[in-house]
Amino acid sequence: MPSFGELDIGGVGGGNRVTNAIATASRRTGVDFTYLFNQAKIESSLNPNARASTSSATGLYQFIDQSWLGVINDHGAKHGLGWAADAIGKSGGHYYVTDPALRQQIMDLRTQPEVASIMAAEHAADNQETLESRLGRAVTATDLYLAHFLGVGGAAKFLRAHDQNPGASAAAVLPSAAAANRWVFYDRNGAPRSLAEVRQRFAEKLGGDGNYLPASSREQLPEIPEGQPVQPADYVRIETARLESRRYPTIAPQPETARLAYLMLATFGR
Repeated sequence: MPSFGELDIGGVGGGNRVTNAIATASRRTGVDFTYLFNQAKIESSLNPNARASTSSATGLYQFIDQSWLGVINDHGAKHGLGWAADAIGKSGGHYYVTDPALRQQIMDLRTQPEVASIMAAEHAADNQETLESRLGRAVTATDLYLAHFLGVGGAAKFLRAHDQNPGASAAAVLPSAAAANRWVFYDRNGAPRSLAEVRQRFAEKLGGDGNYLPASSREQLPEIPEGQPVQPADYVRIETARLESRRYPTIAPQPETARLAYLMLATFGR
């Protein structure tokens, strides 16, 4: 299996390259494709070179410096980035690279869709495992995005409070996060939003709570032949395999079947 350190993708078109990178990351990790795609849309409008003006956030998934070093340290080696993982040290919870030039090379990987997507998928899988352990229940795509936005500890606190009393003030539960993100926690008139209102806003960004995540984000998916571009038909095949493994008590329409229909339409219109 080729590693990302060995891939030559210079001739791939921009839009297809991003979509294929996300699909490949989904295939390799088992993390839901739709979630990863929508997360990139929210974070960067699918622009691999996006840079935040107020922080170090860079790339398709807007990783800040410390988060990027952390995920490369934890998962880089198994994806052909051992040279980068080996260069990262940790002291007092802070990640560092002693060689400035090498550090910049590692940071620049954030603008490579293939690397950014696989690291975002690994990070999402880590967050899902931690969040489900703390909450004692399965999480949805919205819950998982809250872990990305608030940190897994903040998301766990938010969601526990939400499950108990969704009408409570979100700012009262997470005052520091509210102070840093007033546009999320307060409306235009300055009134605090409830936990349910904040969660619903993120759900809408992700397409609604019909977005589901598998019980284990590291599930085994159907294989896509190595060395071939990932095509929309592959997404349909993956979703079909997932649906066949799930049993429904009624024949009522399900969010998952609606998503499969969407992917099939996307395939026909490609």
